[in-house]
Amino acid sequence: MARRPLPRILSNGSAQIARSRELARTAADSATDVLHPLITVTRGLRRLAAAGGRKWAATPKDRRGPLLFLVASVILVVALVPYGPLLAAITLMAAAAWTGRQQASSEPTGPDEAQIQRLRSLYDALVPYFSVAEDPAPLYAHGGDWEKAFPTHDFDDDGRVSRLLIRYPAYFTDGEAESRARIEQLLHAKSGRGREYHFDWDE
Repeated sequence: MARRPLPRILSNGSAQIARSRELARTAADSATDVLHPLITVTRGLRRLAAAGGRKWAATPKDRRGPLLFLVASVILVVALVPYGPLLAAITLMAAAAWTGRQQASSEPTGPDEAQIQRLRSLYDALVPYFSVAEDPAPLYAHGGDWEKAFPTHDFDDDGRVSRLLIRYPAYFTDGEAESRARIEQLLHAKSGRGREYHFDWDE
């Protein structure tokens, strides 16, 4: 019995699927190439915004008023200068593109100066609660090493503490609810008001 040829739609199905996949891959690569500048600028804007947020968080409250006045004055001058907004937008886009082109691996792995200051402030605030005069080698002491007390720490894009592992001496009464509540209230006040934190005590 003679074998009848399969319809073209079936015999050429594999080739058409492969060709469709190749076209889709080419289109995706082309879209990535076209959108790459936009992705770079967007990433740069996010990094600039995060850096500005960290700078603002590290600025003392008594200096924030003059800083806001200075920023408002600069914006007013730029708005009054001919082609000022256009030049400012071009400058901002150029700065964002330059910042966004840097790979994530080139970013510092450790905390920056503002984050170190925040951790130092937390450490100093915990000294009265985690130290006693009878301790010959206190983990918490004024001018002590905060890195030993905080072995693990993470920050969000705003430069605020998002995760923190705190070591404390064995004589701290972590089994008492009042003692834990005092520490939690202190950390809430120092790490950022209006934020919700989960505390996991290793009693």
